[in-house]
Amino acid sequence: MQSENYAQLLDLAARLWRIDPEYWDIWGRKHITSDETKRSILEGLGVRAETAASLRESMEARRHREWTRLAPRVLVVTQDHSTVELPLHVPAELREATAHIDLHEESGDVRALEFPLAGLPECGAADLDGRPYVRKQIPLPAGLPLGYHNMQVRLASLEQATRLIVTPSRAFQHPALTNGGKAAGIALALYGVRSARNWGCGDLRDLGVVVDWIADDAHASFIALNPLHAIYNRRPYNTSPYLPECIFYPNYLYLDVESIADFQQSRRAQRLWSQPETQRQLAALRDSEYVEYEQVSAWKLRFLKLAFAEFLREYRAGSARALEFRGFLAQEGDLLERFATYCALGDHLHAHDPDLWTWPDWPAPYRDPDSPETAAFRKKHWRRVLFYCYMQWQLDIQLAAAQAYARQKGLSIGLYHDLALATDRFGADLWAHRPFFVSGCRVGSPPDDFAPKGQDWGFPPPCSDHHREDGYRLFTEGIRKNCRHGGALRIDHVMRFFRLFWIPEGADATAGAYVRENYEDLIRILALESVRRQVVIVGEDLGTVEPFVRETLERYGILSYRLFYFEKHAGGSFKTYSEYPEQALVSSTTHDLPTLAGFWIGEDIEARRRAGMFPDDAMYRRQVAERAVEKQKVLDLLHGLALLPSYFPTSVAQVPEMTGDLHNAVIGFLALTPSQLLAVNQEDLTKEIEQQNLPATTWQYPNWSRKMKFTLEQLRSEPVARDFVAMFRNWLERTGRINRG
Repeated sequence: MQSENYAQLLDLAARLWRIDPEYWDIWGRKHITSDETKRSILEGLGVRAETAASLRESMEARRHREWTRLAPRVLVVTQDHSTVELPLHVPAELREATAHIDLHEESGDVRALEFPLAGLPECGAADLDGRPYVRKQIPLPAGLPLGYHNMQVRLASLEQATRLIVTPSRAFQHPALTNGGKAAGIALALYGVRSARNWGCGDLRDLGVVVDWIADDAHASFIALNPLHAIYNRRPYNTSPYLPECIFYPNYLYLDVESIADFQQSRRAQRLWSQPETQRQLAALRDSEYVEYEQVSAWKLRFLKLAFAEFLREYRAGSARALEFRGFLAQEGDLLERFATYCALGDHLHAHDPDLWTWPDWPAPYRDPDSPETAAFRKKHWRRVLFYCYMQWQLDIQLAAAQAYARQKGLSIGLYHDLALATDRFGADLWAHRPFFVSGCRVGSPPDDFAPKGQDWGFPPPCSDHHREDGYRLFTEGIRKNCRHGGALRIDHVMRFFRLFWIPEGADATAGAYVRENYEDLIRILALESVRRQVVIVGEDLGTVEPFVRETLERYGILSYRLFYFEKHAGGSFKTYSEYPEQALVSSTTHDLPTLAGFWIGEDIEARRRAGMFPDDAMYRRQVAERAVEKQKVLDLLHGLALLPSYFPTSVAQVPEMTGDLHNAVIGFLALTPSQLLAVNQEDLTKEIEQQNLPATTWQYPNWSRKMKFTLEQLRSEPVARDFVAMFRNWLERTGRINRG
């Protein structure tokens, strides 16, 4: 009887904390969430789940918190709702009292509101230790302005602060994309940009040259960039822009050091710069096959520290630039101070003990951002902390200038940024904001074609209850910071707003389960930031996607993300271009998938074979055979649509590589879709073979390090590169995607 009662209580607790009891995989098989998985996830969430008694206590404590709180910590509503209601939990003896609300609007205006409760219906009741409570719904004024407002709610001696977030019903809709409008852009990895002057890694001056190329030669509307988040800059394990140490601040590797006024004014920096050995080493980094993260990072830090030393004179003197910097510090507040403290602490501790690489290995007091020891370090080493703030100030200036230049050059959207799903469990975000992450669990994905045993991505899931208790402030900052200097934002794995696949510590992905999120709140805040920043939102919805997810995204005006390789009918044939959705971005591939040329010769399969990822030759041969079938389907599709000339072979055996006609046909197919946005990867534009990342590898493949085939100078001078761009521009002209400035 006890075990049966425990199982029932466990199921109830799992529902309360939004753990799905089951899920369906891509093969249509149902997976039941085991009791052990439920228990492990609940304990990760701080729920005592070891016995029936402890489960009852945990659920009762949750119920008690809910009913004894006068009003919720946060209320997220859409502006166009005819009625906005604030739920109040009222002791029954006060059910006829008058509630007083001071509404402090974001603008600074204050409204004093009164609501006699006697006339309001009751929509719930509870009894807590013999004291009855009722739930009342207070109708707030209609037409509240968009934004983040604060309410102080009072009822007799009870008082509660509530954050009220009023959002639009849809994300920003770009004028160029309304009424059937379409646009196109080129996606590239900024770190991989080659030029005659950079330091071995693409930087923000290079980005200005890319803007010229896109605007003048391609006549496209945007540049889609890899996530620019801060990373460790250490190969092979710490270079993924999709597993950053911080999602709020970008990587200093992208700084154009030479354009910083303090670098130009520093005599020490100029002496070092003029040395032949300095120029020789930087030239070697430019000429290297791959991005040498550690060496580029070391050089940039060396010069940036000299520039900062020069700036400190201005800072102490209180110059106009110093005042501008202080304004930036005030605007960023605690978020930047914590990130800069983490960076400075890491430098300091690693210098004293080279074996200290990550914060969980630091001395215990420094693992806590709020400890007295950490505060003392920040005060004593204020220059080192300020240096990391200075770098972020310079990045902000240069990114703002890049977006302004893109818009000045006529790119209707400009820069298209990418917000990663993950944050490294050993990174700054976990150190600085630990309560916002769940311990004892990791995020991954269930079994699918690419990973029959599922995937373990190795980073902790967000604690949605803590985000809600915080009024979604940290979540909002993540969106806001990545929207700040761009015209579009891609949300990596947008399903995160709806549910994530959690894997308990010590288990593999086959023992995982989905945990639900407060998706309506999150999507509404995303829409608010999108409208305020005038940023188009693209939700990367690849993989296992529930139908209602895409329906919700469509309702909120968020673009779906559709790839040529994946858009197929149930029987496996490719969809024609007319079957693609309008409210979407269409692309040829992603960083994790083969390029068009690589797909055609099976380079991704060969790369997996070289990396030792096949358990036997049978799997390798099967993938080669399956690829031949897929390629034939592509030929059949393109011939059927008359995108290939009549003389072009109809059998895949006669097409050993990505020819000019085939390349033109695939790009044309993508351009012909009704989807609002088209993004062609730079590697696909220039027919490159290797992809940027080979999933499930580290040292076996040069992930996140590949450079472009052509330098920026060659893109505009080499006949073959110019031909690629002319072909692309021709399709934009033919399909109404051309950017006319």
